[in-house]
Amino acid sequence: MLLKIHPENPSERQIKIVVDCLRQGGVIIYPSDTVYGLGCDITKIKAVDRVAQIKGIKREKANFSFVCSSLSQLSSYTKPIANHTYKVMRRALPGPFTFILNANSEVPHFFQSKKKTVGIRIPHHNIPVHLVELLGNPIMTTSIHADDEIIDYQTDPELIYERFHKLVDIVIDSGHCGNVPSTVVDCTSDEMIVVRNGKGILENYL
Repeated sequence: MLLKIHPENPSERQIKIVVDCLRQGGVIIYPSDTVYGLGCDITKIKAVDRVAQIKGIKREKANFSFVCSSLSQLSSYTKPIANHTYKVMRRALPGPFTFILNANSEVPHFFQSKKKTVGIRIPHHNIPVHLVELLGNPIMTTSIHADDEIIDYQTDPELIYERFHKLVDIVIDSGHCGNVPSTVVDCTSDEMIVVRNGKGILENYL
């Protein structure tokens, strides 16, 4: 299904359609403040395996992240965050960052790497935030890559639908997204380390 949802004012009825799909173990493609993402409910292991299969990787080796709706929800899945790190995150989120944090026991074991870490996103985009709020727990996410060697990330939802409609349950069309991914910041030690430069500029929030 290709489902058009307004990026600024998503209707509750359309959000509920997507959340019902997620609760039934569905896989979706949705917009964010960076690139289009591929996601599912973090509690549905079969859906997680479908995402891994679509990406052509083993679940155990995947670096999937969680989309949360707020810092309070985020903290439910992480070990205590250092004060200086939390202050930076509070300034930077919602925004185009993925923060790698130490996971706690609330993170499903099939997500945790040997390092027991989890990547967390709070996008500055109404659709994923509304989805997570109604769902009641985070959405697992990974980015959609294009086949084009020049364009790393697919930006046109109709082209995404043409490519993925047989593999996923819903593609949300809220218009074009960007083709620059989130900036990934490792916060698992005392020092915050940028491990991938993307749309977010960490120095602006230090």
